[in-house]
Amino acid sequence: MICWHNESVYLHRQPVDFRKSTNGLVAIVEQEMAAHAMSGQVFAYCNKNKDKLKVLYWDKTGFALWYKRLEKDKFKWPDK
Repeated sequence: MICWHNESVYLHRQPVDFRKSTNGLVAIVEQEMAAHAMSGQVFAYCNKNKDKLKVLYWDKTGFALWYKRLEKDKFKWPDK
């Protein structure tokens, strides 16, 4: 857990199928991470190749989803 502007960032350590969009990522938060997706916390996901990142959060009006793709490097992501 990392503090970011008085909020926490939760990393989903296992790779995620990036065909999942908002609803699929919310399901991961609620079912696998046992957290509340509308809590205002930030949830981050990485793909198997560690070259793509998605960040999901609730902004009090709806879900926001950020996506980042690295062209040459890899994200440093914990395996366990």
